[in-house]
Amino acid sequence: MNGMMKAIVKGERRKGAEIKQVPIPSVGDHDVLIKVHATSICGTDVHIYNWDEWSQSRVNPPYVFGHEFAGEVVSLGEKVTKVEVGDYVSAETHIICGNCPQCLVGKFHICENTKIIGVDRDGCFAEYVALPEGNLWKNPKTMPTDIASVQEPMGNAVHTVLNGDVVGKNVAIIGCGPIGLMAVAVAKAAGASQIIAFDINPYRLKLAEQMGATRVVDSTETDPVMEAKKCTNGHGVDVVCEMSGHPVAIDQGLKMITNGGRMSILSLPTKPVTIDITNDIVFKGIEVQGITGRKMFETWQQVSGLLHSKQVDLTPLITHHFPLEDFEKGFDLMNQGKCGKVVLHP
Repeated sequence: MNGMMKAIVKGERRKGAEIKQVPIPSVGDHDVLIKVHATSICGTDVHIYNWDEWSQSRVNPPYVFGHEFAGEVVSLGEKVTKVEVGDYVSAETHIICGNCPQCLVGKFHICENTKIIGVDRDGCFAEYVALPEGNLWKNPKTMPTDIASVQEPMGNAVHTVLNGDVVGKNVAIIGCGPIGLMAVAVAKAAGASQIIAFDINPYRLKLAEQMGATRVVDSTETDPVMEAKKCTNGHGVDVVCEMSGHPVAIDQGLKMITNGGRMSILSLPTKPVTIDITNDIVFKGIEVQGITGRKMFETWQQVSGLLHSKQVDLTPLITHHFPLEDFEKGFDLMNQGKCGKVVLHP
């Protein structure tokens, strides 16, 4: 398909972005062109929009960013066999090499040559996006486009929470941004005994209650470590899911874990973090996990199952819808923390 399309472009190495007309992407033999019906703003997109230290070291403007979407297949490469024109799809956004040591043993989510759409190559804040057919996930025809567009970040939450046992355990979610809020719902669905949500934003703490948190804590008013101990008879929580990226919160997370517990870190701190490895990790015998992406495609199956069974309802989380042209309103809300998930419609 030839022609031009509107897209949100990170045009320069500074804060902000702009709507521009860019060429509709071409497709290779194994690629698919998708018409985007809904695309949601992720915390990673906010990093790129704000042009923080992480994004300055990672992305190379000018390019189209964005990586969460749902849409319809409109064109196929000559050798595509897994999808058809008209299929309703979302996508695994990590494009892997298939040849590195990790890929060869099935650990595709940590491929050492991963390229992420909207980060390392053009993304989906646009009318169309092109992707390899192997990255597509077929959606049920009845799934609303806004829900379908947030399956990828829900996969991050599922991977973080379920990368260990949570049944009957005390779980702390630190950072109630959209993925942290999804993690609350996943922990509830997975049978956690307590789900304690920590943040400094009253709006998002209220959303955490709606998503199933048994206790919400404003970390500016209450000492998080003391509160976690208080809720667990002085022992500390079994599992911490770190979603904030704040150095103080990460340190607090390590201090509130019980001996032998688990800390799964999805957040992206923009600077080095100082922690007490001796007392908070080694002597406590805890497990610390770095979480990246989703297990391909195990996590997608879990996401699909949780949504289909209605054990997880993401409806309260999606708080704002805007046309693509009003993207700045969405980023402003994200920066202010006055939203759940923001969905854009090209």
